[in-house]
Amino acid sequence: MAEKLFGKAMKRVEDPRFITGTGNYTDDMTLPGMVHAAMVRSPYAHARIKRIDTSKAQAHPGVLAVITGQEMKDAGINGIPTGWLHPGIKTPPHYAITFDKARHVGDIVAAVIAETRQIAEDAAQLVEVDYEPLPAVSLGSEALKPGAPAVHDDVPDNVCFTWSIGDKEAVDKAFAGAYKTVKLKLRNNRLVPNAMEPRASLAQYLKASDEYTLWTTSQNPHIHRLLIAAFIMGIPEHKLRVIAPDVGGGFGSKIYQYPEEIIVLYAAKKLGRPVKWTARRSESFVTDSHGRDHETVAEMAVDQNGKITAVRVDTIANMGAYLTTFAPAVPTYLYGCLLAGTYTTPHIYCHVTAPFTHTTPVDAYRGAGRPEATYLLERLVDVMAHELGMDPVEFRRKNLIPPDAFPYQTPVALQYDSGNYEANLDKALEMVGYKQLRQQQAEWRKQGRYMGIGVVTYIEACGLAPSALVGSLGAQAGQWESALVRVMPTGKVEVFTGTHSHGQGHETAFSQVVADLLGLPLEDVEIVHGDTARIPFGMGTYGSRSLAVGGEAIVKACDKIIAKGKKIAAHLLEASEADIEFKDGKFTVAGTDKSKTIGEVVFAAYVPHNYPAGLEPGMEEGAFFDPPNFTYPAGTYVCEVEVDPQTGKVDIVKFVAVDDFGNVVNPMIVEGQVHGGLVQGIGQALLEGVRYDESGQLLTGSYMDYCMPRADDVPSFEVVTARGTACTSNSLGVKGCGEAGAIGAPAAVINAIRNAIGVRVEMPATPERVWRAIQSSPLAKAAE
Repeated sequence: MAEKLFGKAMKRVEDPRFITGTGNYTDDMTLPGMVHAAMVRSPYAHARIKRIDTSKAQAHPGVLAVITGQEMKDAGINGIPTGWLHPGIKTPPHYAITFDKARHVGDIVAAVIAETRQIAEDAAQLVEVDYEPLPAVSLGSEALKPGAPAVHDDVPDNVCFTWSIGDKEAVDKAFAGAYKTVKLKLRNNRLVPNAMEPRASLAQYLKASDEYTLWTTSQNPHIHRLLIAAFIMGIPEHKLRVIAPDVGGGFGSKIYQYPEEIIVLYAAKKLGRPVKWTARRSESFVTDSHGRDHETVAEMAVDQNGKITAVRVDTIANMGAYLTTFAPAVPTYLYGCLLAGTYTTPHIYCHVTAPFTHTTPVDAYRGAGRPEATYLLERLVDVMAHELGMDPVEFRRKNLIPPDAFPYQTPVALQYDSGNYEANLDKALEMVGYKQLRQQQAEWRKQGRYMGIGVVTYIEACGLAPSALVGSLGAQAGQWESALVRVMPTGKVEVFTGTHSHGQGHETAFSQVVADLLGLPLEDVEIVHGDTARIPFGMGTYGSRSLAVGGEAIVKACDKIIAKGKKIAAHLLEASEADIEFKDGKFTVAGTDKSKTIGEVVFAAYVPHNYPAGLEPGMEEGAFFDPPNFTYPAGTYVCEVEVDPQTGKVDIVKFVAVDDFGNVVNPMIVEGQVHGGLVQGIGQALLEGVRYDESGQLLTGSYMDYCMPRADDVPSFEVVTARGTACTSNSLGVKGCGEAGAIGAPAAVINAIRNAIGVRVEMPATPERVWRAIQSSPLAKAAE
């Protein structure tokens, strides 16, 4: 009997090429005759472009072309579309190269193509742009004030859209009759994604066949091909091949269509030579779509029994200067629909205003709306518990959705299919030793030590679905996934998936699933992704969808392989198809020892000398899967901190994470995903934060100014990802896991700091901010 691989912690099969430096990234590639692009970027957040003089750059030795926005517009290159629309949304054009105004620092105003990267970058300094600097606005709330500088002339009030969900009248009534209410003004700090690999693109044009190839750092190559071909360049889709080779992290920032990809494609055709561009890290800070940036007023109401009766939220979601691919979905359906959290709140109302500002565009970043919702909700829960004089754990327990309530319909559209939130809570409290920890905290406070405990019970919705639903909500694409499984005559298997792996471990996890289903050794399965010329049309990887949606498509394709195999085996074994069973790689006549291996059956399919009449030869099957619902991973995080009252420095002493991801294919990979998310969440809570000055200049444009988490900023995590409650939306019973850590960690850390010092502090809770907060803390005053 073959060893079962589903549920086994295995080292990733793709890792040897990464740790030995033999991965194949876009910037590693060199093509014959390849030249290089450098972008001329605006140093102003807002400026009218009065004149561009390219003559000095054109005359520089080695320069082949200087491309302007007007040239590309005249050539019929359209603006970049957005893939999610709301009623009344304003969608001003976003051209790859702007030609009238610069609308954020880093906006491209010209592109230089030269024989080498150095020449291109030197020549970019020679392009003379006559700017007329204009007033700028970087904060969302400031952009909404009367008389604020308009980012786009045709959107004079800067309002991109407004959106709401929930029953406002019922919420207002609940607040009017509440026993107690709390109100918080919160800022969810803007973040730079900082993937390890900078964005890069390499374009080639073949005149003889009129075909383009684009190698690029993409999480969803088919979406890039569709947008570029159908909407931007107006070329037949089959004439553009997009390849996303090894990609060094994305966190959402490589979902979107970026200007540089269009520019290198245009330049490759113009010059008849391959054109490459790779971002400098300083460019990444001002061009990679940022995340978060919410200003929110959040309120909670409870009755006299401590039951939450209503939540009311009003958010200003900064969209930046332009709309990117999925930006309008993030502060709306991925945010407002999660405000029920894990609680039985009967009434919720959320209103969102989304302004344009003179800043880098904002879109999905790990968690995308779910961290923002969890942060405000879990902060409210802690503050309300304090106001009621209740332990925050007991207040949460009182309001958790019970395990016998599923499927559970929330008042904000979503229906949770499964969960056991109290079990997650109990496990986390057991691991951290909660009762003893509270006793220790009391003892330490007598000694003047500031120890705090933060608790979060989170939920997220991931694997967006189904297509009909998201289409009705504004999505301009489906949310299904595709797969093709090819069993070759020798029994080896190729699996072609529409998802893309850029750190998730698909080559291992998908292979484990297929090897188990077909009863084959892991090494006989190869996963192919990232090349539109090889894989079926697919939607890519984001929103923790790959296994729950893409994996289920693979399962369905394997099911078709097995079904066909049963027909062939029945013929070979002279039995009824209904009597054929398949297990551990063998087709067996039920109740007998007569069997054929999958290898024998597949060989017969390719050499059909003794074969069922009318059945197609070969063994290759495709499938699509459009899930009936999201998946809903959930969990409890407990963070213990100690704060130095003299410096404000926060040390995370312990962090426990208990996550319900349903059935787990590879616990080691999942635990690694949680670790990464926790570090990013802790980074947001303590260290990271984008800052602009009043003129729209980015003050945190390098690692000298933007603080990233390091190994000594985090503890050794205690993580439990054991089998939870199985998801009912896919046959694997799996839920997404890639974003959970980033969703739950920020609130856990900030709640712990609040518990330690007795007053609230905003993210990032830098030592200076914490120290200043301590000065007003009742604990500090009591110690004087």
